[in-house]
Amino acid sequence: MRQVAIGIDIGGTNTAIGVVDREGNILYEKQPQIPTPQKKDNPQGSEKISEELLSDFVALLAEEIRSAIEVLDKINPAIEVMGIGIGAPNANYYTGTIEYAPNLPFVGVIPFAKMIQDKFPEMKHIKLTNDANAAAIGELIFGGGKSMKNFVMITLGTGLGSGIIVNGDLVYGADGFAGECGHTTIEYGGRTCGCGGTGHLEAYCSATGMKRTVYELLAKYNNSESELADIPFNQMNSKLVFEAAEKGDKIAKEVFELTGNWLGRALADTVHHLSPEAIFLFGGPVAAGEYIFKPTKESMEKNLLPIFRNKVKILPSSLKLGSAAIVGASALVWKELEKQGR
Repeated sequence: MRQVAIGIDIGGTNTAIGVVDREGNILYEKQPQIPTPQKKDNPQGSEKISEELLSDFVALLAEEIRSAIEVLDKINPAIEVMGIGIGAPNANYYTGTIEYAPNLPFVGVIPFAKMIQDKFPEMKHIKLTNDANAAAIGELIFGGGKSMKNFVMITLGTGLGSGIIVNGDLVYGADGFAGECGHTTIEYGGRTCGCGGTGHLEAYCSATGMKRTVYELLAKYNNSESELADIPFNQMNSKLVFEAAEKGDKIAKEVFELTGNWLGRALADTVHHLSPEAIFLFGGPVAAGEYIFKPTKESMEKNLLPIFRNKVKILPSSLKLGSAAIVGASALVWKELEKQGR
């Protein structure tokens, strides 16, 4: 009997669903992905609209999960589905709830894991956490963290997330929300963060933060010659910055220098708190390689106490960018079974 888990990643735009075996191989992936209900669908925060959107979304998810199981059953009847792992914004592992997610149209505290459980009462293991925590578990079980017991996962995307592994286990904290490194303050009174706070790491070192840095530098130097100068704000991304840097663009290179400086400074604090063996970076900006890794490492070392220097590696995640969300979410199931000795 081949054991598999369902992995679900609820993103801000789309929701990915896949089936993953214990070796991290994706046996099935829903294409195209399912649209995630949007904040604009419930702009006034109506509880009635929230309930309607949520009910329709859960019903659609359940339908797609059943379809995935049916497809696999036809391919190989000797497959056993061990559970469902879900990565979602503002997800609480302890309670299985999504709580006050700022970029979703759902209002208040949503008992999401229970709603899925009600659709699949036969499933013994349905686990929910945020996407960065899921990525950290995925790195621990399938990636570069397999031989480590203490590391930190930093996800660089629209926001900046983090998952913390200590002694081989994910740190959830007292209330289930530990690991929000993206909302540490690095510039008092600085940029407004998506959460409403100011000066947070996420506002500077996420892919969105890098985009903001581009336009600040263009204005600072009154530079209209940069390759980045003619790109509209909503079309700018870290890939374009990398491509410009490869061509020698000074603005693009400085974006990476500044981003690495800010990130390294924050990671030094993370090292002081946790003394991890490694810090993994995951997300689109990581494809820039040494443009981001070199200044980040230099800045971190510069800001570390001497007892920590030259001990902590900064590594690219070994999870595949396109499939990491599904693999990471499914890993919640494998981690649960591991705790039970199964």
